[in-house]
Amino acid sequence: MLGDSQARNLLMSLDGTRAAGIRYLIRDNAGYFTEGFDAVFTAIGARVVPILSGVPRMNASAERWVGSCRREATDRVLIAGERHLRLVVDEYAGHHNEHRPHRSLGQRCPDGVDAPEPPAADGPSRILRRDRLGALIHEYAQVA
Repeated sequence: MLGDSQARNLLMSLDGTRAAGIRYLIRDNAGYFTEGFDAVFTAIGARVVPILSGVPRMNASAERWVGSCRREATDRVLIAGERHLRLVVDEYAGHHNEHRPHRSLGQRCPDGVDAPEPPAADGPSRILRRDRLGALIHEYAQVA
């Protein structure tokens, strides 16, 4: 059984900003998740979203993100320890949420869904390249 004490231990192992950044907890409907487990996460402001029974593909978004993170970042870096892993995953998460285009969002990033579309270039323009993860990932932006 995963009770409230295990959930509290997990949150205590995270620093305050990481715990405050948890907005959703997506979990399956296994019987070992107790009401106390969910209550710990709702107390910090997270929304607990159990996977609907009979819909096993609901977890596909989380699995897709983990797979992308592995293919694009962690499989290409020699990880030296937990702190290094956290730095790499945080940098990739920043890239994924702030810059990487998503087809389902009209080629916008999740943090820029409400932003207006940038104007199309009608002539030659400069391109700015930003390297992330030691130049493993490149981000490009048009300079006005």
